[in-house]
Amino acid sequence: MRYGIFSDIHSNLEAFQAVIEAYKKENIDRYLCVGDIVGYGVDPGGCIDKIKQLDALTIAGNHDWAAVELTDITYFNQVAKQAIVWTRDKISKEDKELLRSLKLVHEVTDFVLVHGTLNKPEEFNYLLDVELAMIDFGLMKKTISFVGHSHVAGIFIQEKGEISYSVQAQIKIDPKKKYIVNVGSVGQPRDRDNRASYCIFDADKKEVAIKRTEYDIARTQEKIIRAGMPPFLAARLSSGM
Repeated sequence: MRYGIFSDIHSNLEAFQAVIEAYKKENIDRYLCVGDIVGYGVDPGGCIDKIKQLDALTIAGNHDWAAVELTDITYFNQVAKQAIVWTRDKISKEDKELLRSLKLVHEVTDFVLVHGTLNKPEEFNYLLDVELAMIDFGLMKKTISFVGHSHVAGIFIQEKGEISYSVQAQIKIDPKKKYIVNVGSVGQPRDRDNRASYCIFDADKKEVAIKRTEYDIARTQEKIIRAGMPPFLAARLSSGM
């Protein structure tokens, strides 16, 4: 079984379309989204339609829940708040029902999916350091946890109680170890690589690969500006930050 696992599309239709095209060359059996279909970008409906077409099993991201008022946006920065308010006015009743139905955690045979952390997933904490990784490793019943949220692709690895961090693009899974794999962001990468990020997990070969693909950033930026959204949301797409 080959899984296409991706996260943080953030209403960036051009980036999502590019990732889908890349996946077509990978013989994917099942698609999984680790949250945040919407927010920041200006094509929430188009991205939700693509999720439906892929029949992607999707879990909730903080922006998904915020768009349907299931989570408080007072902790969001001003730009994120503005984007959420804009999104709430643009998505259909049907799309709101889909976002409202998304769960926080989902276990698959070989792994688990969560947007932020397994520890208090409803708080959408950022898993950025060894201390938080250690807590999640202690909660993991599976060998691998796939996460998103930080928009930074990378892998925490636990071996005999010791935790390391890797930015390797491809790794072989050792059943004696545990892994937390951040698949990066489709629509708004923040690791100084502006290409859309996506992940492939081959459950038979026990291999995880994080890949990147280019997309039409200029078109996405033009649409953000034309929609009257904060210019910062367009500018950051070029820098990958």
